[in-house]
Order: sequence, then structure tokens, then C-alpha cells
Amino acid sequence: MMTKVFRYKLDFYYQQTLIYLLTLILYAGIKGSFIEDQFNFVFRDPIVYIIILFFAIAIITLGLNLYRNRQLIVEQDRIIFHARHRDREIPLSDIEWIHIGRERLVQTAGRFQQISIKVQGRRRAFRIRVGRYERDRELVAEMDRIAEQVPRRGHRRFGLNS
Repeated sequence: MMTKVFRYKLDFYYQQTLIYLLTLILYAGIKGSFIEDQFNFVFRDPIVYIIILFFAIAIITLGLNLYRNRQLIVEQDRIIFHARHRDREIPLSDIEWIHIGRERLVQTAGRFQQISIKVQGRRRAFRIRVGRYERDRELVAEMDRIAEQVPRRGHRRFGLNS
């Protein structure tokens, strides 16, 4: 098997930036005035400042996510969460269980699917939201393949052991 790389989707950030830019242009077009074949834009309107603020935040967020260059790399013997300045490796031998299922509270990119990976020596499971990565179906298939190699998740028991 070769290495499979799943890039983090940035569609949402591009859309958000574009929507704020279009809103700024439309608002400026409506509030601005044409005087003697010249367009004057009113900067005294506080709504313009609010729209500019949201647009600037969207640009910064998009830039930061482009810079981080997040990826999920699946190799034969390990899973790597890659970012520009940090790689977190999970050897398949350290995985206690993998659960592929639905996430009830968050809908990501039209899909309710998430992958939980419990690693030995770590209190909380890693959570991968499938809809946030490119080629989501291929990612689920790859995680299914890995899940067959590790033990099944045990059921949680609450209360006293009887």
C-alpha cells in the first residue's frame, strides 16, 4: 500500500471570504452615490466598518488555514496528523479501537460522519470529522481497512460492575 494524503478542505473559508467581499461591494454600491460621473463612497457609515472587519477576519482566517497546510496522512503502519510545524503520529499498534459513526451535534459539509480513534496512554480519543477532508469516501474506506486490524470498541458501562 502506498501513502494516502487527505488534505483539509478550505472551501468554507473561500466561500466566507467571497460572501463578505460581495456584501461589501453591494452595500457600497447601494450606499455610495454618483455625483457628476464620479462615484463617492461613504466611509462614515458604521455598517461599512463592520463589514470590513468581518472581511478582514475572513481573509486572516483563510490565510492562517492556508499557512497551516493541514493534512491527514494514512500509511501502512501509522496515521499522521500533519500541520506545517507539527506532525502527530499514531502507530497502528498503539490504537485500542476505532469507531466510525455519526456525530449527532455537528453537521460537517453535509455529512454526519466522524471517526474516533482511541490510543493507548491517551485519555481522550482523536476525532476526525470526515466532511472536513477531501475525498471523504476514500478516507472512510481507508479507516474501515484500518479498523479491521484493531480490536473492536467495547461498550461503556455505567454504575457498579455486577
